Amino acid sequence: MRLRLTVRGLAGSRVIALVMELYFRMAHRSLKHESEMRSALIAIFILTMIPFKALSQEQPATQIVLENDSSSLRSHIVNAKWQVHSRSFFMSTINEGALKDDYTLATGAGIGMLTESYKGLQLGMSGFFIFELVSSDIEQPDPLTNLNNRYELGMYDVTQPGNTKNLSRLEELYLKYSKKTFSFTIGRININTPFMNIQDGRMRPTLEEGAWGTYAASSKLYMEGGWIRKVLPRSTNSWYSMASSLGTYSVGVNENGQRSGYEGNVNSNGFGMLHMKYKPNNHLTIHFWDGIFENVMNTAILELKTEQTTNSKKHTLYQGLMFVHQDAINAGGNNDPNLTYMIRGGQSNTISAQAGYKNKKLDASLSYTRITADGRYLMPREWGREFFYTFMPRERNEGAGDVHAYMAKFIMSSENGRLKHGLSYGYFELPDVKNYRLNKYGMPSYHHINLENAYKLDKFLKGFEIRTLLAWKINAGETYGNLRYHYNKTDMLNINVILDFRL
Repeated sequence: MRLRLTVRGLAGSRVIALVMELYFRMAHRSLKHESEMRSALIAIFILTMIPFKALSQEQPATQIVLENDSSSLRSHIVNAKWQVHSRSFFMSTINEGALKDDYTLATGAGIGMLTESYKGLQLGMSGFFIFELVSSDIEQPDPLTNLNNRYELGMYDVTQPGNTKNLSRLEELYLKYSKKTFSFTIGRININTPFMNIQDGRMRPTLEEGAWGTYAASSKLYMEGGWIRKVLPRSTNSWYSMASSLGTYSVGVNENGQRSGYEGNVNSNGFGMLHMKYKPNNHLTIHFWDGIFENVMNTAILELKTEQTTNSKKHTLYQGLMFVHQDAINAGGNNDPNLTYMIRGGQSNTISAQAGYKNKKLDASLSYTRITADGRYLMPREWGREFFYTFMPRERNEGAGDVHAYMAKFIMSSENGRLKHGLSYGYFELPDVKNYRLNKYGMPSYHHINLENAYKLDKFLKGFEIRTLLAWKINAGETYGNLRYHYNKTDMLNINVILDFRL
């Protein structure tokens, strides 16, 4: 049997070849001169703006004929699912008054593949490189507060503030076995859970290394879980053990108001998760999650979600209710209270609720979250964003207790679903910035307004998606005249423009 591959246009095939070749060359650091690297990446940036269809109009189709033996390894690789992804991301933060403003434009590209199944086995891998096109001095701290950049620097590697030109990541590399209702994956993977998730708000997401299994026991019961031993945090370029990843981002302060000392001092062998989803009928879904950060803390989540749909199925009412309880394990990671992640005997309790309405063109919801004064809700920011119904991009309530959060959100979609507009408003009432026991990062109360747009292009530009996000945060708490409680926290506007192309 022969397999016939068709590449539409010699020019199109050269572009794909160029992207792939430059990726692998940069991954091995063979582009030695910065000028060469910049020219190469600008070329890719321009080429990703040109649809591959346009390149094929004046060229005949190029056909590659390969002998295909369905039992060979080569056949499974040739027939693999290949993906090409390029992203260009502009971000700028404007702070009130004389506080430092910043901007950056980053671009990058990557490839990935998942082989055909062979007796249930599949091999997956992916990689990506990132390159700065233009930026302000994002690696320099704000001169008035001496605080580091919080947003734009995260487009690259926060652990190497000066390195924005030569970043490449081998991301996924895993072996997966699937059989009917069961699957098991081991290696470097991408999972989406309340504890670890992609938090796709920069150039590249968070990934994990470990083992993960899923099992659909019936139409009503689904289970998944596994053990994670390493993580590749968003905004970094290296893999870390779960314990050593803590402190890659800001560590905040301990309950005495001193800088937290847990970076490099937490003892743990990894993180285990279990998820059970039970759907007794078409209207109710029950989720139970348990996450054990070995020797540090345990987090249990119970979530109830309901839906009521009209007979015409055009209108849906939905509700959600979530309970979260955390407990320290042993001494919370270290016997020294100044070096531990969660104090001995520490706990936190959270309730989050949501009610909404949706149809084909509108999705509107109201949400409320209450983190009690029992203690701080803690979950390493290096692993993902928080999962409460009131979460809004560009800020989190992790690290705080005694919180009242309110949010209203409206999403409007076009008839064909390719254009979406989102408007959300939130008010977040936090403890005083000097209440160190319940305010780890010194975040004052604030108003938060987000305006989001997403447009999937079609026909001539199919494969491109443009997204924008304007995030405006307004101070609503006492800051005692200290600009450290304002810089990149409140009284600021964060602007994002993202262009993705997927092939």
